[in-house]
Amino acid sequence: MIYHDVETAPLAELRTVQDERLRETAVHAHENVPFYRDALDAAGVAPEDVGVAALDRLPFTTKEDFREEYPDGLFAVPDAEIRRVHASSGTTGKPKIVAYTEGDLDRWRSVMARSLAAAGIEPGDTVQNAYGYGLFTGGLGFHAGIEALGATVVPTGGGDTARQLTMLEDLGSDALACTPSYCLYLAEFADERGVDPRELPVSTVTIGAEPFTDPMRAEIEGALGVTAIDVYGLSEVIGPGVSIECAHAQEGLHVWEDHFYPEVVDPETGAVLPEGEEGELVLTTLTKEALPVLRYRTGDVTSLTREPCACGRTAARMDNVTGRTDDLLVVRGVNVYVSQIEAAMVEFEAVAPHYRIDLRREGTMDTMAITVEHHAGYDGSSERLRERIAERLGASLDVAPDELTVVGPGEIERTEVGKAKRVYDHR
Repeated sequence: MIYHDVETAPLAELRTVQDERLRETAVHAHENVPFYRDALDAAGVAPEDVGVAALDRLPFTTKEDFREEYPDGLFAVPDAEIRRVHASSGTTGKPKIVAYTEGDLDRWRSVMARSLAAAGIEPGDTVQNAYGYGLFTGGLGFHAGIEALGATVVPTGGGDTARQLTMLEDLGSDALACTPSYCLYLAEFADERGVDPRELPVSTVTIGAEPFTDPMRAEIEGALGVTAIDVYGLSEVIGPGVSIECAHAQEGLHVWEDHFYPEVVDPETGAVLPEGEEGELVLTTLTKEALPVLRYRTGDVTSLTREPCACGRTAARMDNVTGRTDDLLVVRGVNVYVSQIEAAMVEFEAVAPHYRIDLRREGTMDTMAITVEHHAGYDGSSERLRERIAERLGASLDVAPDELTVVGPGEIERTEVGKAKRVYDHR
């Protein structure tokens, strides 16, 4: 279902819209955000001259910029015009704070409704929303989009799988929104309770917030008898709704280019890469008021194509995200930063500066095992130290390690040349 005419607009028409909105965004950011005023002036870029063809003249925005400008240094409107604040987890204990005007919320609802329509969800359908509600953007982003589309939302939020299953059965939900790993867990949970997952009423699942591969798609679709649609977004840009696969083709995620301009750059040099080449995704907002973002380095690894899609949409499509350029780990749909774990380790004098993280997939679920060393001079109880570390990690991480082991000095392999290897991803 085509939700908005711009989805099938000729590229020349779309480019005119992009150029106009990009100039407005650059001028807005230059006039109202000291960070961007300084960055644009330093680059010798006049905001009124900005266009898509010369976008690479603009400076990048990074996660470090969000941290340094915490909490509201990147806001472009007075507090009186802000209607909502969300937050994304950060590596230093401080979240990345994002804000929305009423206009921003309207546009977010619109792009989410457009996304859901592309996923095959129709007005009148019932959608069970199992993303978390709160400071993270997933739950409320989907909630508002479902309502804007004219569908019915069941706001179950994350967890309580028994209730999720009951609601799916009793309300006859047509669609489910959740992470891919939770989707698989729900199927296992239903099967263990004598419910055939394929007999559930759900026909579509929109999944995001963690890496999603074609083998996982096949497993989800086979386990539940559904069409699994990948959705992408991030809080710093708007939240979910930046791009999504169409149910018609399921061949790449359509980026809503009238609101978010995509580039792929070399992670090392920052040079813009040609179509089809894999690199780091960079996004520029074209319509954000409270928090305009120029050339944001997402850290997500993907590629772009402008080849026509069988569904008739003309916007660029991004491939499924294949990895990260930074230290972010995604475990069961939850963000875990290596630096968060390291920060917890250094608080203990008894713990040596050596640790190891092992990520595995057991069945369809991610597991995380952490191994740490105690100092040679430590003569206390390893079990007591383990309990103290576990308590500290529980306070700083949103997902607890499945295993935590304390070993003696020298038992963790050392790296003699190059960077120390901390993370071993066996998935």
